[in-house]
Amino acid sequence: MSNYPNTETVFNIFKQLNKIPRPSHHEERVADFLCQFAQEHGLDYQRDAQNCVVIRKAATPGHEAAEPVVVLNHMDMVCVGMQDPLNDPIQAYEENGWMKARGTSLGADNGIGLSMALAVLASEQIVHGPLEVITTTNEEDGMSGAANLSADFIRGRKVINLDSEDYDTITTGAAGAYLQFHRIPVRRQAAPGGKRRWYRISISGGLGGHSGVDINKGRASATVLVWAVLAAIYNDYDFDISSIRVGEANASIASSAEIVVCVPSGEAAEFVKSQEQSLNEWIRQEFGENDPNIRCHIEKCERQETILNRESWEALLTALEQVPQGVVKMSETMEGTVETSNNVGRIVSQENCIFVSTHTRSFIDKDMIALGKDIATTFAKAHATSELVMSAPAWQENQESDFLRLTSDTFNDVLGWRPRKVAMHFVLEAGYFVEKYPGIEIASIGPRIVEPHSTSERVELSTIEDIWRVFVELLDRMA
Repeated sequence: MSNYPNTETVFNIFKQLNKIPRPSHHEERVADFLCQFAQEHGLDYQRDAQNCVVIRKAATPGHEAAEPVVVLNHMDMVCVGMQDPLNDPIQAYEENGWMKARGTSLGADNGIGLSMALAVLASEQIVHGPLEVITTTNEEDGMSGAANLSADFIRGRKVINLDSEDYDTITTGAAGAYLQFHRIPVRRQAAPGGKRRWYRISISGGLGGHSGVDINKGRASATVLVWAVLAAIYNDYDFDISSIRVGEANASIASSAEIVVCVPSGEAAEFVKSQEQSLNEWIRQEFGENDPNIRCHIEKCERQETILNRESWEALLTALEQVPQGVVKMSETMEGTVETSNNVGRIVSQENCIFVSTHTRSFIDKDMIALGKDIATTFAKAHATSELVMSAPAWQENQESDFLRLTSDTFNDVLGWRPRKVAMHFVLEAGYFVEKYPGIEIASIGPRIVEPHSTSERVELSTIEDIWRVFVELLDRMA
């Protein structure tokens, strides 16, 4: 077994990464960091128009004839809990064997994997063949980086992907993704005068989480709760809506929401008392076991200047009632695995429209596309325009390949146990790579990351050490 340096370099690089804002669509500064890193270590690199970066390192002397190895990560992260993702810092800390962040997502997805890849590039001790470390952009919100890679951006056909969150598995397949943005047209109107009371309906405390891997855990989506509260008062109150904000990220289960409404003053006291109490009772009954802290709160607020025209928000309610949310179908061939799902990630009232994002996933591409088109049809009935942002293909590796067998053997020899080979209901860029680079083989591994895409995101420190050892040993064996 190979000698390997400890993880000190990995953690030092991760600290540097977390000083660089890197929300999806804004990766310029982290791409600059990667190019500078390559220059400082005398390595060849290439940067494309999408800010994807590949850094190439020659083989360890004596291993030049080995097959090139590609190490794949993405540079963006889902920024949850940040008022200003382009400036708010990530304050990481360690507690009881885990690394966490104070009030925000941590960025372990995929910052830890990227830190491991860069640590190999910085090391003179680790034995490897020719290396291509590729880091893509916008993986979390459209995968436009991977979708637009040129056919000659990488040469290798064996890929170690370090963007996995299940420590005891080799991810050998991933669902496809169909991300759409819908915009229901809005006419802003002057807020009514007279005796009206204004209230802010807030939903907070939800666990949220990854809209793929957490979709079957019975958590409350704030989108569903917003629809429930508005539907509950629709027939009983003469109310108007000034603004709607639901969710934090397109790829996350919505954990919070805020709606500002006004009602006739004669109905105000009953409105506050009855709706807050009844909705929270329903939340406890439906989600108390799996999402115990999510709550609705209604409080008086200041008068707003404008309201949304009634037709627009009525159309939204009708669409939300018809669009499936959560698990649509479980797999018949992969026990306990979600086959198809849909998540409404964000709803935001803007000046001229109500913006809604839907994220459809499936292992069956034709089912995913069909469901996505059905959702667009539903929104079309609400006079919305729908924009297809991403249609990423599903991916399934040959679980009996020599490459996966070598990866499994390395786990067994280094850690004393064999990982499971599992297809996961999250989306990886692998589908684009398989389409773009014929003959490519991919093994996806990583440390244990819990609650990605949420303020509860954390990574188990001991598993970083273990995956680092497996990764270094695998590179040695492939050399």
